[in-house]
Amino acid sequence: MLSPKTIEIIKSTVPVLEVHGTAITKRFYQMLFTKHPELLNIFNHANQKQGRQQHALANAVYAAAKHIDQLETILPVVKQIGHKHRSLGILPEHYPIVGENLLAAIKDVLGNAATDDILQAWAEAYGVIADAFISVEAEMYEKAERQQGGWAGFRAFRVAKKEQESDVITSFYLVPQDGNAIAAYEPGQYVSVKMEIPGEKNVHIRQYSLSDSPGKPYYRISVKRVDQEEGRPAGKVSNYLHEQIQADDVLWLSAPAGDFVLDSEETRPIVFLSGGVGQTPLISMLQTVVERQPNRPATFIHAAQNSQVHALRMQVEELSGKHGQLSVYWCYSQPTERDVESKAYHKAGHIELPWLKEMLATPNASFYVCGPVDFMRAMNTLLKQCGVADSDIHVEFFGPAASL
Repeated sequence: MLSPKTIEIIKSTVPVLEVHGTAITKRFYQMLFTKHPELLNIFNHANQKQGRQQHALANAVYAAAKHIDQLETILPVVKQIGHKHRSLGILPEHYPIVGENLLAAIKDVLGNAATDDILQAWAEAYGVIADAFISVEAEMYEKAERQQGGWAGFRAFRVAKKEQESDVITSFYLVPQDGNAIAAYEPGQYVSVKMEIPGEKNVHIRQYSLSDSPGKPYYRISVKRVDQEEGRPAGKVSNYLHEQIQADDVLWLSAPAGDFVLDSEETRPIVFLSGGVGQTPLISMLQTVVERQPNRPATFIHAAQNSQVHALRMQVEELSGKHGQLSVYWCYSQPTERDVESKAYHKAGHIELPWLKEMLATPNASFYVCGPVDFMRAMNTLLKQCGVADSDIHVEFFGPAASL
């Protein structure tokens, strides 16, 4: 428990964090990796270069300070981050290292404004917050290992099949090399893949959604190849998977994790809104709904540039043909001439309010949204304009969480 004085001091820093939070977290990561380069084997380098990780941490620190007297209000965020930490292999011994460098970054950025009282208060507060994370993650580690088919750390999986789904997305069907059972998972969860790439100094870990329904003797991940664009480097792991990994090769996976999961107790209509490779966790959910809830109305709306990059289309259309409860709509922002001639989509351009309202039977439904951040922000705005309650909109960020 924190003293009233400590809580008062922490709350007094909230306006400062709102202004300088990202500067502090940028400096924090610089210090962290300089003193502990071994942690570069855990953190996503691309997210660091793009500033996504720094921004996400700044938001988390700001939220912790704002709610320091009611930390239970940020427990959902703690659990969400805890899933990622467990999947990556973050351990209790990492937390003192983080704390030391976070305090040093606060002092370095704020200078004399970071008084001894402020630093002491933040040291106490960080200890409480770290204990909350360690406790939550300890339960997750135990559950991941003790569940039927579960395991600790990373486990060897053989690529049973590699299947190209579009010009940019390829699926990998993975079975355990030891031949034993695999852990069950909730529709929407992901696995971490640990990769040693020849010529690379560090190990790289990436998280990929499981794109098939649970209950299969394999895990399927459907990976988008990230090409180099202005301001963004090519994805090292995604390109290596696409270009080098073949059938019978071995990948190392952590047990399934994630809190963006299907609420199977819900019976109201369900709507899936996906953009690009954001469809992967939603397809797992969709398959589960039609298999287990045959009377539940479901709508699947997917946005892509065109048919050349639209993966898993045939699989979704086969589900639609077999299950009358399912309605499917494609939205292509840049349809090809062939797409136009074959009428391969239901809407050209981006998803807009009048069209979306027409596609939705009712706003009283559960909505699951996944895709690029800009897409999710746009869908969040449109759904609210349709009268959908915030509590009915569920989102998943690929990578560090952002603000909608």
